[in-house]
Amino acid sequence: MKFIYPAVFRQRTDGTYEGRFPDLSGCMARGASLEDAVDAANEAASNWLSLELEEEEPDIPPVSEPSDLELEEGEVVRNICVTIRFYEGWDE
Repeated sequence: MKFIYPAVFRQRTDGTYEGRFPDLSGCMARGASLEDAVDAANEAASNWLSLELEEEEPDIPPVSEPSDLELEEGEVVRNICVTIRFYEGWDE
């Protein structure tokens, strides 16, 4: 199953980048560059979604439209795509 969530990134004063997912509570990532932060965000979102899907009754949040997000100056939005592979017997 494929999930695509927007992540909001900003550059920190030390030159590194941090990203947050408005739709995935507490899901954040950091990196030395924007590209590194996007890669870390992909892993963070994958872990967040995998943990949620392990729950008896998973609560997968709806996806926000990037154009609806309120951004501060200097913030950029990147869509992060995560593919979760379900194994046979998952729904049993």
